Amino acid sequence: MNQALPAKTLSLDSPESPIDNHRLSVLCGERHANIQIIEQELSVKCYQQGGDFVIQGASENVKVAYQVLKKLYQTTNKGAALEESQIYQVINNMSESGSADLEFERVRSPLKQVVAKSKTQSDYMQAIAKHDVVFGVGPAGTGKTYIAVAKAVEALVNEEVKRIILIRPVVEAGEHLGFLPGDIGQKIDPYLRPLYDALYELLGPEKVQNLMERKVIELAPLAYMRGRTLSDAFVIMDEAQNTTVAQMKMLLTRTGFGSKVVLTGDLSQLDLPKGTYSGLKHALTILKGVRGINVTRFTGKDIVRHPLVQRIVEAYEKHDRHD
Repeated sequence: MNQALPAKTLSLDSPESPIDNHRLSVLCGERHANIQIIEQELSVKCYQQGGDFVIQGASENVKVAYQVLKKLYQTTNKGAALEESQIYQVINNMSESGSADLEFERVRSPLKQVVAKSKTQSDYMQAIAKHDVVFGVGPAGTGKTYIAVAKAVEALVNEEVKRIILIRPVVEAGEHLGFLPGDIGQKIDPYLRPLYDALYELLGPEKVQNLMERKVIELAPLAYMRGRTLSDAFVIMDEAQNTTVAQMKMLLTRTGFGSKVVLTGDLSQLDLPKGTYSGLKHALTILKGVRGINVTRFTGKDIVRHPLVQRIVEAYEKHDRHD
């Protein structure tokens, strides 16, 4: 052990909650893989001795590592193995807010409960509940679309809305949509696949198919929204960065009574033709401060995919700031 750094022995054992060896094993992971993640991310060394952990490193890092271990140990009472994403999110929450024990919002759907994995996700869930129009803006992998779909399903099940409308701008790469085979659903299917996947996970494929046949769930390219008024509906537009200014205005002015509109997008991934101004970027500028509209901004720290994705996004953001 490197004696240049202080070491502190901290225990997860207590009279109120005696240590459980199975849960301790789940906490540490196979070949201590979970402990290695904590060591790597927090620049500490961590040695297990029964229910005690000897943690070596800078004083603040040791404190954070212990709080992370405590929170993760509490999570093990559910029996399932810890996922890497859970470990990284607890570390991020502790680093950002000073607490690994934050109580986050959750969404209930017929097949699963969706619990926010970061404070931003939790704020986003609250914003969707409180506001008629919500923008979720930030990099891929932050849960913007998945949470929007989960909130839509919850609203439908609770009879707060009568239908869900899923929209995505179709940015064509050399092919015109009209020349693709099949009906309109089949034509736009590839563009809406991320939304389908979320619905299947939350409702199940058979239920989704049934609701689509009854037009309770509707898939539509953005161009088909012109002239419609969307009342008593939960509207989600994914990839909103690929709208033009006119398209964005057109969609926002379709909002009817009893409706909720959630628009998700990542301004770093524009697929619009060169010289075309993003409707999302324009809307975020001119709608700032408008009552009834909320903007939730995600960052690389909110990414719930592989941690390497977070580091890649941060590298690109750093390059863009200095470009």
